[in-house]
Amino acid sequence: MRIVLASKSPRRREILSMLGINFEVITADTDESSTIKDPAALVEELAIRKGRAVKALLQAQGEWNENTLIIASDTVVATGNDILGKPEGEEDAARMLRLLSDSTHHVISGIALLLGKREITDHDKTAVHFAKMTEADILWYAKSGEPLDKAGAYAVQGLASLFIKGLTGDYFNVVGLPVYRLNLLVKQFTEKSLTEL
Repeated sequence: MRIVLASKSPRRREILSMLGINFEVITADTDESSTIKDPAALVEELAIRKGRAVKALLQAQGEWNENTLIIASDTVVATGNDILGKPEGEEDAARMLRLLSDSTHHVISGIALLLGKREITDHDKTAVHFAKMTEADILWYAKSGEPLDKAGAYAVQGLASLFIKGLTGDYFNVVGLPVYRLNLLVKQFTEKSLTEL
């Protein structure tokens, strides 16, 4: 089976590679604007858009067949009523970090699988418990550059680990791809686990 990861995220590539999955990365421009307010519904919608865009690209190139499995994902950070995407710069990153400091927020990742004419979406949710950050901590981390391409302006596997007291749920979901949930969906879709494809 041909496995295609429809994501530009280096973290998602690293996770699939770590699992020993043989896959290729193909991405297509996708409109990510949305009026959806519910984080879970939003990430599922954006994930399926990414997957459909890659499927359309493969079809246009004559490379689509019934044995191609597309994996697409999208991740947001949700705190209270706010959905935090990627910051627009250092100041925006600092603003987001102030919201996360000394509180618990949720990371929600949507997954979409496309195989033949079938599609399936789901999501996973992990609670992340941040310690209190001083203003100096916030400014130092914002200036590090690490937050700039991360939803919620932090990387759990990077420098932000200095400020994370713990989490409840799938660690890999916070990195960007909920491995356990993905494997369940693959089994549901193909009757095989990820490592058997």
